[in-house]
Amino acid sequence: MHPAEILRRAQLPQHPAQPLPGGDTGQVWRAGPYVVKTHPDPPAGLFPTEARGLQALQGAGVRTPRVFWVGEEGLVLEYLPQGRPCWPALAEMLARLHRHKAPTYGSPAPVYLGRFALPEGTSDSWARFWVDKRIKPLLEATWKKLGNLAARVEAALEAPLPQEGPVLIHGDLWHGNVLHARGGPVLLDPSAWWGERGVDLAMMRLFGGFPQEFWRHYQAHYPIPPEVEAALPRYQLYYLLLHLHFFGPSYLPAIARIA
Repeated sequence: MHPAEILRRAQLPQHPAQPLPGGDTGQVWRAGPYVVKTHPDPPAGLFPTEARGLQALQGAGVRTPRVFWVGEEGLVLEYLPQGRPCWPALAEMLARLHRHKAPTYGSPAPVYLGRFALPEGTSDSWARFWVDKRIKPLLEATWKKLGNLAARVEAALEAPLPQEGPVLIHGDLWHGNVLHARGGPVLLDPSAWWGERGVDLAMMRLFGGFPQEFWRHYQAHYPIPPEVEAALPRYQLYYLLLHLHFFGPSYLPAIARIA
């Protein structure tokens, strides 16, 4: 759907639309003070789920773009101008997010990782939730592509993991989902649910983009125990399986190294 139609449905003023980068799960446009996100055939609940995630992060003290309108057809957000990176501010914000505790793991509503639907559900058991609600769906989607690696990956993912307790996580925290805006950092495109913070830390390490200055400040706010650090490669398999599913076998060598 064209962004002009989304703005019309949202009863917002019309502005010329210019495409923006970052449309892996759809199309993103700037229209004056708005960012309009659309998709030619959006999975059910994709944009409402993103809006809920942004609002959950905001409730935990994280800066996110304002949501002006959301529907099954698209999403209208606040446009935030680019600024300079402030790594100490980002470290403090993420440490605060990762201390935002919850009684259980999971989410009462379905969650999207990119455009991959993950099932709803909550559990007191991290091991059970991680395997049943996060790993099994991705393994089922990629089992044939994994070939001889499949059993090794399954064993690595089902091995016991350290637990610090359920906290709100962004869920897809690569550097492209951090906007260094005027006035400080902003988080975008969440896959928000209650999990172990190691899931976020693993994605942040997977594709880089977070310099030592960031990690030094994050460690000062919320030190990472050695056992959590050692578990990060296994959490990275979660994201690598997603990339294998959508983007093909170029991710198999990285999966093999971890498995």
